[in-house]
Amino acid sequence: MQRIIWYSLMSVLLVGAPGQAMWGASLDNTYTSHKQAHPINVAQATREIDEEAAFNLVWNLPQVQRKARTIQRLSRGAIKVAAIVDGLPTPDDPYYKVRVYEDQPDHNSTIYWFRVSKTGVIEALDVIENKYVSLKEWQEQIRRRR
Repeated sequence: MQRIIWYSLMSVLLVGAPGQAMWGASLDNTYTSHKQAHPINVAQATREIDEEAAFNLVWNLPQVQRKARTIQRLSRGAIKVAAIVDGLPTPDDPYYKVRVYEDQPDHNSTIYWFRVSKTGVIEALDVIENKYVSLKEWQEQIRRRR
């Protein structure tokens, strides 16, 4: 039994030591050759958002929260503002559609439409032009209307 253990240990030491020396040498050569190469910046992988994150991005917009408070105050609490993810991304349309609406007792009235890309970029629907515009452009339109 001792011989089996001894032979196994010796074979590991005899084969392992030269193998390790060769491995270390190849690592050193590889490292040396790459040390002189120019560094390459690698972009980080973009994380895709989910339905809940798209909803929260829109719901937490200051303009949406301001509109919700204003409607609730003017209606004395009778009308609440809510939002819903009304469409999920597809291969043809890679956006979450989020609708902000007045939740009245007998019906709902849409206030805003947004689309959110899988990377979290928000665009608002310009109902006059019937096209989505950047969030910055939409915010400027709201300021001009005041």
